[in-house]
Amino acid sequence: MRFILIAAKQLEFAKTRLAPALPPGERRALADAMFRDVLAASLGATAADRVAVVTSDAGLLAQARSAGALTIDEEFPRGLNVAVGLATSALIADGARTVCTVLSDIPLIAAEDIDAVFAAMPPEGGVVLVPSRDFSGTNIICRSPAGAVATRFGRMSLVRHLDDCRGSGVVARVLRLARPALDLDVVADLAEFERAGSATHTQNQLARLGIAHH
Repeated sequence: MRFILIAAKQLEFAKTRLAPALPPGERRALADAMFRDVLAASLGATAADRVAVVTSDAGLLAQARSAGALTIDEEFPRGLNVAVGLATSALIADGARTVCTVLSDIPLIAAEDIDAVFAAMPPEGGVVLVPSRDFSGTNIICRSPAGAVATRFGRMSLVRHLDDCRGSGVVARVLRLARPALDLDVVADLAEFERAGSATHTQNQLARLGIAHH
């Protein structure tokens, strides 16, 4: 079975690097809007059998459940890589062969981007990596088998993932996709997102906050 796994931080701990521009309540609302956009794109993708969400945020778990996604309660914030590891093990036990992990802060992502990631998987299995715009981070990692390598989200994760694949003899492909490459981490990213123009929950939220169109 092929799963999409959305990994989301607890809302109150999300987007701390936007603190200079946004107070805590607005950061929470923005992180929630981004999650909605990523969840909608994931549910629209046709290449996967199921969508799963791992988070310790009760509100996001409830949203995911009501949308028909499988939920994995992290219970408390353990850090992204531990959460993804925990969820991957649960999905493997559930019959997952391929797991495509998508971060919850890439709101421009579309269903066809996710389908393109599955399509890029080598026939014999391996790892497909979608890098961040600056080519240092990883915004999507698709693994087949699901436990092929551990995830290394964080600083310079793209190089770390590639090194791990090389060390384990796992075939790795880097797939550059414009929409998922934009993660909203710092204020400059918000301006870049706004320039892209999109009919997203995130765009609506930024407009409500008075950040859009500046």
